[in-house]
Amino acid sequence: MNTQDCLQILRDVKEAAFATVDEKGAPQVRIIDVMLAENEKIYFCTARGKDFYTQLMRDNHIAVTAVNKDFQMIKLSGIAEKLPEQKYWIDRIFKENPSMNSVYPNESRYILEPFCIANANIEFFDLNKKPINRKNFTIRNHEKQKKGFEISVSCIGCGKCKKICPQQCISSGKPYEIKQNHCLHCGLCFENCPVHAIKKRSV
Repeated sequence: MNTQDCLQILRDVKEAAFATVDEKGAPQVRIIDVMLAENEKIYFCTARGKDFYTQLMRDNHIAVTAVNKDFQMIKLSGIAEKLPEQKYWIDRIFKENPSMNSVYPNESRYILEPFCIANANIEFFDLNKKPINRKNFTIRNHEKQKKGFEISVSCIGCGKCKKICPQQCISSGKPYEIKQNHCLHCGLCFENCPVHAIKKRSV
């Protein structure tokens, strides 16, 4: 699994949830088609009259998520970039997604503006594996995020975290260690550590 594989899952699912914030800072989400996935970018479009377009032009931060039939989830958080050469990209999108012709026939397609996401964090989360499997990637120079929990040197080795972990992804040691690629980020170990040796990870 790599960055392009994750983006291809979004393309294969096609209809993903895209989230932005409105002028009051309230979250807004809608289903948008992922039109292309290539060169570690995804491409989509929206009409200039839509609130989605207005929100992207005011604040280009965006989050995208989708899950496929194999219970593999992709979560992408990054920056949406409006593309130059609008007609070229819209024509390309329509060529790769011919069903768009019935929605925006003929010249009406040019009310649409093309965007790509080429600067982002990606989380891959596979619920079909036991234990679950997760991986994190970055596109371009987006700041990498650390999520979940880690066990500090304050660990006394009591083993309580290991016993209660729902995915059994904590191994014995000095200190004990969380296998990050199998962790649910549920916080059960964090809440139950008797000496508060488990901390949230940070960038």
